Amino acid sequence: MQKYCLTVTCDSKRGIVAAIAAFLAEQGCNITDSSQFDDTQTGQFFMRVGFVSEKGAGKDDLDAAFVKVATDFAMDFAFHDQSVKMKVAIMVSRFGHCLNDLLYRARIGALPIEVVCVISNHMDYQKVVVNSDIPFHCIKVTPENKPEAEAAILRVVEEAGAELVVLARYMQILSDAMCQTMSGRIINIHHSFLPSFKGANPYKQAFARGVKLIGATSHYVTGDLDEGPIIEQDTVRVTHAQSPNDYVTLGRDVESQVLARAIHAHANHRVFLNGNKTVVFPPSPGEYSSERMG
Repeated sequence: MQKYCLTVTCDSKRGIVAAIAAFLAEQGCNITDSSQFDDTQTGQFFMRVGFVSEKGAGKDDLDAAFVKVATDFAMDFAFHDQSVKMKVAIMVSRFGHCLNDLLYRARIGALPIEVVCVISNHMDYQKVVVNSDIPFHCIKVTPENKPEAEAAILRVVEEAGAELVVLARYMQILSDAMCQTMSGRIINIHHSFLPSFKGANPYKQAFARGVKLIGATSHYVTGDLDEGPIIEQDTVRVTHAQSPNDYVTLGRDVESQVLARAIHAHANHRVFLNGNKTVVFPPSPGEYSSERMG
């Protein structure tokens, strides 16, 4: 039996859940998990339904048949085949902890993604990437060639068929034009000291100020630097007895974990944009264990 999920966004009104459940039953589908959220402040309704097709209904058939229900409620909707891995392009500069973590998780099946290319403005990780049988593209970016470089990056992303771009500590600011072109399809990771400790060596600045919590934030990229809709966050506690290098090490660990969880949620179609925020539904029972963890 094929596994699918249905994602729905629309204005909140009576009967949405009943209509979706009735439709899936009529199509010979059995619901395996369901999450919904009614935002009373905006009047928006969000829903994700996982199900199996017990009578062999395909994605195209479901798409066509659901149009009547979607029209009745003015829904934005999509059916997703859960056996298909999301194609991802990773961008990186000279800090490789997130890149290496994602390559490992993708290889063992801990993330439902296929890394189709890695793009960098440096050559540092060429061997690592090529040894993983993944295409590597070095595209230098300078103030003078930024438009041409971003055009080249977009060509690589398009030709690779990437559905998502992950900035795995890519240390270049993307232009507004690129952010708009890839809206909702670029995820970034950074430490959560912003705006307190900007610029070089934020962990050393945090150490000098006696910070007790180190955090990381993963979010969608917008034209507002590091202010896009947040997907995932976490913290780790530090003490006065630890060194600046300890801060850096712990910070890299939490950055890698937060980024992986954000990608996992996005690739499983559990993240919905809700204005400047997101709605993120929790994983269903067995969603992690169903993937090959190695």
